[in-house]
Amino acid sequence: MDEVFRALADAGRRRSLDSLNARNGQTLRERCAELDMARQSVSKHLSVLEAAPLVTTVRRDREKLHYLNVAPINAVAMRWIDRYDRGRA
Repeated sequence: MDEVFRALADAGRRRSLDSLNARNGQTLRERCAELDMARQSVSKHLSVLEAAPLVTTVRRDREKLHYLNVAPINAVAMRWIDRYDRGRA
């Protein structure tokens, strides 16, 4: 769970997750164009998200498609929000 919190701590990575939530299955090139970052920076952010594992990947020919994995976010919600009474939140 620490990896999830570390990954979510960065605004650029949160923007990536929001973008994948809106349109899943994006390539590295699509992520770079949308974030206006260097390819190496976007690749590093995606690696952190994959390690969390907030993002999963699928190879399609020469491209690697990135997909949002909501399971870790749901685990955080169950552990930290539901446990402490969602009604008070």
